[in-house]
Amino acid sequence: MVNLPRLVIAAPASGHGKTTVATGLMAALVRAGHNVSGHKVGPDYIDPGYHALATGKPGRNLDPHLVGEDRLVPLLLNGARGADLAIIEGVMGLYDGQIGGEGFASTAHVATVTRTPVVLVVDISHASRSIAALVQGMVAFDPSVRIVGVILNKAGSPRHAGEVISALETTGLPVLGVLQRDDGIVAPSRHLGLIPAAERDDAAHALDRLADQIAEKIDLDQLLALAHSAPDLEAEAWEATQEVSAPGTHRPVVAMAGGRAFTFRYAETEELLRAAGCEVVTFDPLIDEALPDGTAGLYLGGGFPEVHASGLSANAPLREALREAVDSGVPTYAECAGLLYLCRSVDGMPMVGALDAEAVMTPKLTLSYRTAIVPTDQLTGTVGTRVTGHEFHRTTVTPAAAEAAWLVDGTPVGFASPTLHASYLHTHWAGHPDIAQRFANAVHAYVPTSQGLDTPARPSRALDHRVLAEPMTQANGLTWHGDAELSPGLIDFAVNIHDDVRPAWLDAALRESLEDVGAYPDPTAAQQAIAQRHGRQPDEVLATAGAAEAFSLIARARPWRRPVVVHPQFTEPDVALAAAGHRPEHVLTDPANGFVLDPSLVPDDADLVMIGNPTNPTSVLHPEQSLRRLMRPGRIVVVDEAFMDSVPDERHSLAAIPDPNLLVVRSLTKLWSIPGVRAGYVLGSPALLAELKAHQAPWSVSTAAIAAMIATATPEALAEAAKRTTRIGQHRRVLTDGLTELGIHHVPAAGPFVLAKVGIGAHDRLRSAGYALRRADTFPGLDDTWVRIAVRKPDTTRKLLATLRIEGPWT
Repeated sequence: MVNLPRLVIAAPASGHGKTTVATGLMAALVRAGHNVSGHKVGPDYIDPGYHALATGKPGRNLDPHLVGEDRLVPLLLNGARGADLAIIEGVMGLYDGQIGGEGFASTAHVATVTRTPVVLVVDISHASRSIAALVQGMVAFDPSVRIVGVILNKAGSPRHAGEVISALETTGLPVLGVLQRDDGIVAPSRHLGLIPAAERDDAAHALDRLADQIAEKIDLDQLLALAHSAPDLEAEAWEATQEVSAPGTHRPVVAMAGGRAFTFRYAETEELLRAAGCEVVTFDPLIDEALPDGTAGLYLGGGFPEVHASGLSANAPLREALREAVDSGVPTYAECAGLLYLCRSVDGMPMVGALDAEAVMTPKLTLSYRTAIVPTDQLTGTVGTRVTGHEFHRTTVTPAAAEAAWLVDGTPVGFASPTLHASYLHTHWAGHPDIAQRFANAVHAYVPTSQGLDTPARPSRALDHRVLAEPMTQANGLTWHGDAELSPGLIDFAVNIHDDVRPAWLDAALRESLEDVGAYPDPTAAQQAIAQRHGRQPDEVLATAGAAEAFSLIARARPWRRPVVVHPQFTEPDVALAAAGHRPEHVLTDPANGFVLDPSLVPDDADLVMIGNPTNPTSVLHPEQSLRRLMRPGRIVVVDEAFMDSVPDERHSLAAIPDPNLLVVRSLTKLWSIPGVRAGYVLGSPALLAELKAHQAPWSVSTAAIAAMIATATPEALAEAAKRTTRIGQHRRVLTDGLTELGIHHVPAAGPFVLAKVGIGAHDRLRSAGYALRRADTFPGLDDTWVRIAVRKPDTTRKLLATLRIEGPWT
């Protein structure tokens, strides 16, 4: 049981002065020595800003539509931690709630759920005795709502007020005070309501005058007595740490937009992000010219970018930094104002330009509760997830959607990708903590890949960025693979196979496939399952005997004039091209800038370009935008995504892009620990896949491989894959944190392996110490100072780290 004195400040309708009175009461009570917490019924952001100014605590919202009825009391108690009194400002009229909801999400609803007494603020400027009838009707309408007192606002004169007070005696309710007409204490408004406190230079002064009037004209002692009449609450305070968890000990930075242009966000959002292991740093898009150091996530909340468009537009350095961050895959959540800011322009003023859309002001106000559905797996949720929210804006964005963020009443709205969410919908993450967890997971998994985001400046192209006309041959190491490193007694850090046990359902599917080995295999069902998994058509999928067969089919599909392989990467594409009679050229990425892809280094006349993503062995995840720059008429681009299923939400995957000149190769070997099954597939246009299939041997895909493809494409499998991906990220952090502590240089990793520079002879020394690591000198662009280390369970990894500590130094 929790004792919390509290009152709801309500009114018969909007415009009676709830915000003025509630905020003034908070300020007056704080001046009187009370520790007050301020709360607002409904989704509004502006009133809590005034509450925060009055109380010195974050303003809080209580909205059953946004967070669910069961969270109202826990959230109230969370906001009131350390307070001896809570003041809850209502919304609209006392009984006005969601349209069609019979009072759901009304002030009366919240007062009933939280068992809080209600004080009515009534504008009496246009009536006298009729006020008593109005108040009596409010009392009688719903006896479960406990109205305990009245404050009269905008009285014309003492005689006028006396007439009202006399009539109210019939109701039995005490009149706690009378306020005269005083425009000087009314907060100014604009097109969406009150002007936020953060935008008013006179806000503190106005609050002082308001507190003086409230203290003089309201009986605070009687009001406190009514607040103490509130019954104890049978609940525990909401805890952010009970809703989300931190994926690791590292605390990546989430840059949160603030200042005058971005004043709308719920206090619990930041609490959830911190509980999920993120460091939240506020920046002001009107003033700051750079993002906070180490930014790994962006939160762009609500506000008034249309009002501050000229100032936002004038800050070109920050706009460019934001565009670069979004393009590089920094996980980005933007709602309403954030959506507008990411557009090309707002009312013709240039904005960030990360979204191919324009925003303009309109005469129409959009104000409504919404229920939205996640249309595809993305940054904020998995397909089919239902989310509640609200819209509040006078702008429109054209186009309204691209790769939709939500489905609202069946209509796609907003912009989404595995790393970006931008829409008008405001959501309260305390009601949907899975959004906070997914966003935080993406932030933790983010690996900087763009210059300006924790990567060194790009060196001269003449140094290492060059095309090699004479690539390695099979004789000098291209056929060397991690399994060649293994010997009895060695601990395996060489083979990139997930070290967890296979799911029981996958083993069962493989065993059951033995019942069908008496018939020739038909991959049709597998291709249909994979198509559904990626949102493609069945004729856009070609099942293969692993990725190796896919590379062989691609190599033999055409008489390639100038095939290029981007290295360092998996060497099977080279081997396949050489076996087909081609001489592939190499474009080397540069270790000095983290092996980041520079698409301009690929020769213009290259008709085949092959690249891994995330790349083996560097573990670099190339941004989708960089890969798209490789595409052009007359060129086939092949992206090897063998390890993409180990990347959270498969961000930067091109698997869903139906480009006629793009092939995406996938393998089931790694994440599902089934290298012996030889299961993979290629995604591409039907015409291009037909060219590959013409070279495919009959029945090359086994019955067991078909069973594995079907089993791993189900919703159950995708859920398990997400769990495995999370664990891989956690286990990888143990390895990378240990390498950092030992001073061993390593490349920021996105895959289930890490490329580390341990020095000449280290590979053999570690082998002698009992550890098999993948040598790297067989990869074009690397030498024997590098090794590739597979991610393993923490206990196993710590043994390797202990050996590295003992056997070092490693330079």
